[in-house]
Amino acid sequence: MNEVAGLQAVPQAIEYIRILPEIVLSIFGMVIMVLDPLLDERRSQRLLGAIALTGSLAAIGATLYQSQYPGLGFWNMVQVDPFSVFFHFLVTTVTAVVILTSYEYMQTQQIRAGEYYGLILFGAVGMCLMSSAVELVLIFIALEISSISTYILAGFRRRAAISSEASVKYFLLGSFATAFFLYGVALMFGATGSTNIAVIREKLSAGPIPLLAYTGVAFMFVGLGFKVAAAPFHIWTPDVYEGAPAPVVGFMSTAPKAAVFAVLLRIIFEARVPDVSWLIWIAAALSMTLGNIGALVQENIKRLLAYSSIAHAGYLLMAYAALPNNGIPAAMFYTASYAAMNVGAFAVVSHFAGAGERYVNLHDYEGLGQRSPVLAAALTVFLLSLIGIPITGGFFAKFYVFSAAVQNNLMGLVIIGVLNSAIGAYYYLRIIVAMYMREAREEIAVSPVSLGLGAALAVSLIITLYLGVLPGQVLKYASQSATSLVR
Repeated sequence: MNEVAGLQAVPQAIEYIRILPEIVLSIFGMVIMVLDPLLDERRSQRLLGAIALTGSLAAIGATLYQSQYPGLGFWNMVQVDPFSVFFHFLVTTVTAVVILTSYEYMQTQQIRAGEYYGLILFGAVGMCLMSSAVELVLIFIALEISSISTYILAGFRRRAAISSEASVKYFLLGSFATAFFLYGVALMFGATGSTNIAVIREKLSAGPIPLLAYTGVAFMFVGLGFKVAAAPFHIWTPDVYEGAPAPVVGFMSTAPKAAVFAVLLRIIFEARVPDVSWLIWIAAALSMTLGNIGALVQENIKRLLAYSSIAHAGYLLMAYAALPNNGIPAAMFYTASYAAMNVGAFAVVSHFAGAGERYVNLHDYEGLGQRSPVLAAALTVFLLSLIGIPITGGFFAKFYVFSAAVQNNLMGLVIIGVLNSAIGAYYYLRIIVAMYMREAREEIAVSPVSLGLGAALAVSLIITLYLGVLPGQVLKYASQSATSLVR
């Protein structure tokens, strides 16, 4: 009765504004699916891509409009606040950049565009909803919407057996991980009598925390840890990244992770769940170490960046082990920086890979600095940011994460992080050395940078450099979001 009595009466128009970006993305996704059978393959590539891009840009506008109407909606299941607006903006921006990257890729690989663009928009719906949901069952539904889309997108190179293998492996392991999350939700309901995050916070703060709540949090962490490729739940990542289309990898390595990390922040800090810092500490240390060591021996660029993604999940988890007031802004800033530099890196990989993604090995990049100075320079900036070199977003991202960990006396984890950063610098620099200091073994024709790809690279570069030169505004907004979340 108390939970029902606490529900807020919200005007229906305002409630729909609370999910406006999701509505916009869904409408454009349905328009694409309706038009796809009516168009021939040649016309569908550009037209449906333009519709998808328009939808993602409209969702960005809807997010900015939505920020003027903060509050709860739909029986206290969704919440619009600076925190959710931040992740909505991040997910929709990544979606727009990936769509720009995909124009040329879809034509080169001769893949029909309708289902592809529709699935990207529908996946973004789930990711946006995850960042604003404050009810565990709704979070699960949003997670499934996102996951089902990415399962299919991972196997979109239908002529390549490795892509089908990636899709099946991702689906089977992802379903297994989802079961863990759902079971954790059920255990939390058994411990508190609710799946609403606000009610869970009240119940856990009122008295002794039952053992069932600890178990539920551990199970939910396993499910979410799989989605962000954190060790020891990372086994799927290298094979799926290698087999999936390169733009899809750029999408699934950034936007879903941002959404899942938003869920983690809500569950850990807003719900005031039992202390699981030791679990996060172990996952962070394992992710950084296994990810960086695994990347050292990779010759395939996509597998190398897959292990890099595992390592960066570890750096980000370091912020989760820190205090809320320090850890939340650091985690949000790191998520934004990583999204910009990683989606940009995969944009270069998708363009250079060629038909059938033949050129994805390290030796293929030898001499790229002479053959395509623009591509090589862009990739160099993204790699330097992944290392954490100054004037790039990656530098301040790592600086804030390490600072938050130091302020929370996590010196052991900081030392592990610094050592792993040094290891990571080696394999990133290998790519730069190959591009500028080695002669090409074979002549690989590099097509000119198209307008869509150029726009995607420009957006990624501008954000990466902006976060490295003027990080203050983004960090200030992240700090305000943290304050509202903790309060």
